[in-house]
Amino acid sequence: MSYIVLLIGLGFLILLVAWLPMVLKELPLSLPIICVALGFAVFSLLRLDNPVPLAFPEATERLTEMIVIISLMGAGLKLDRRIGWRRWIITWRLLGITMPLSILMISLIGWYWLDFPLAASILLGAALAPTDPVLASDIQVGPPQSGEEDEIRFSLTSEAGLNDGLAFPFVHLAIGVALLNNNPPWDMLTHWAMLDVLWRLAAGVGVGWLIGRFLGYVTFRVPNRANLSRTGDGFVSLGITLIAYGVTELASGYGFVAVFVAAVALRDAERDSEYHERLHDFVEQTERLMMMLMLVLFGGTLVHGLIDALSWSAVGAAVVILFLVRPVAGVAGLAGVPMPLGEKLAIGFFGIRGMGSIYYVAYALNTAEFDVPNALWAVTGLIVLLSILVHGTTVTPIMRRIDRRRKGMEPPPVSSIHPRMEKAGVSPDP
Repeated sequence: MSYIVLLIGLGFLILLVAWLPMVLKELPLSLPIICVALGFAVFSLLRLDNPVPLAFPEATERLTEMIVIISLMGAGLKLDRRIGWRRWIITWRLLGITMPLSILMISLIGWYWLDFPLAASILLGAALAPTDPVLASDIQVGPPQSGEEDEIRFSLTSEAGLNDGLAFPFVHLAIGVALLNNNPPWDMLTHWAMLDVLWRLAAGVGVGWLIGRFLGYVTFRVPNRANLSRTGDGFVSLGITLIAYGVTELASGYGFVAVFVAAVALRDAERDSEYHERLHDFVEQTERLMMMLMLVLFGGTLVHGLIDALSWSAVGAAVVILFLVRPVAGVAGLAGVPMPLGEKLAIGFFGIRGMGSIYYVAYALNTAEFDVPNALWAVTGLIVLLSILVHGTTVTPIMRRIDRRRKGMEPPPVSSIHPRMEKAGVSPDP
């Protein structure tokens, strides 16, 4: 009977994956909110087993790992804009200024406010700083060649594609501090700088780019009768995702970085092919199904006490992290960029937390001993929950208002674009 009930539940979940986005399109609600509420209700009424991460650490890590890499492939395939320093200037600022500043501020909150040990404080900052590629889908660009690529959506999509991997060095730093004991820190810091920062990042970018270019050449350029892009099989994108991730991990690189870079390189091989839409659609459907499953389980963890270890001090810290740290860091990172303050605030505010944060905490706790695992999960779980609720209810009205304001402004001719905007790579009407 349990197996049959599981099949029925899975069937309903699949139907919701297909139908709910259309139903919620005009409402100030999001699919993640419905999923969490559904999970909370199901686990409350049916009294199902406890799904909290500490009870299933390995499963938590692997499931979130899989959904993140699938989401990263989708994010890379969406981007119509070619990679470049000026064209991606806002992305580079978010990665180079906003994310490190967020990690620093969140770590200080963990250290001084929550009284976490140093290792746990660094881990909290590394886990909560990146914009999540899974839950941020409502604020991302549209499918390939759809034209839905304004600066806000493009910046958050490209940032989410890269910063999940770029936060990994700080997760490894937290693990190194946790394993340090009373040994001198210099050896650990040297190992961290050479391996976890330089080599792993270089391997992630290099291997991902090579795999993406090679598979792009095979798919679009090899002259043969078959012309592999004509197959129309969208599940090829899943194979590319797994190959890029697996090969890079074997090379001790960051697989998250490699998957996104491989997707961008694949897209660059033949930018106007309709096959990219098929690849993207399959990835998006797979991601949405896995996201709903994970969020139903997340709702179940709330029933079984994921955030029970919270104190009022921790609740206050979570609110500050979500509503103050990221917006301030976002605006600071975009200082000097000639764009409206409202758009800067939107980019800063919609730095959504989700599956990536859960993965990083699970990965670190499975690798080293941290003194406050329950508190780490409680704070992370609360911030993910608040992000789902707040961002899910505000993204539609806020973005609709920004879009109306942008469309109401007559775009200037190309010749009248301000030199500072042209230099920054920001067009007035992307």
